[in-house]
Amino acid sequence: MLGKTYDSEVCSMARALEVVGERWSLLILRDALFAGSTRFGDFQRTLGIATNVLAARLEGFVAAGIMERRPGAGHPGTPEYAVTAKGRDLVPAIVALTQWGDRWAAPDGPPIEYRHTECGEAVTSGLSCAGCGLVDDPAEVRAQPGPGMPADVLAHKRSLRRG
Repeated sequence: MLGKTYDSEVCSMARALEVVGERWSLLILRDALFAGSTRFGDFQRTLGIATNVLAARLEGFVAAGIMERRPGAGHPGTPEYAVTAKGRDLVPAIVALTQWGDRWAAPDGPPIEYRHTECGEAVTSGLSCAGCGLVDDPAEVRAQPGPGMPADVLAHKRSLRRG
């Protein structure tokens, strides 16, 4: 069973979950990215999230550089939360999770569709190979140690496979 943090995991996905893996996190980002939510009240009203949870998530996003707090335009004393480039880089993950939900958890069809603003067509996610292009089957993908894998962790993982 996983603990409250993934500190012992040497994995970029686990590190990402430390930042965006809590309940409500991706929904807050979805609303900031696609619904124009910028103020605390916007998020609270549209999501119905508890104020203490919302405050913690927004503060965490600001601390992680996913959002930045700015003075509110037209509302002195009410800050706005703007998604940074680091936060916008989560769009493919949000689209991919939405596609998965559309396939496996939306019996009446997609409740939200992401569209390309230039041509109006649907935006989809997909796996691609840097060498030859699109990956047709997820079974064609394997994970292997990358340059950031510490040698001692790699040795330990290899010893577990042998044992």
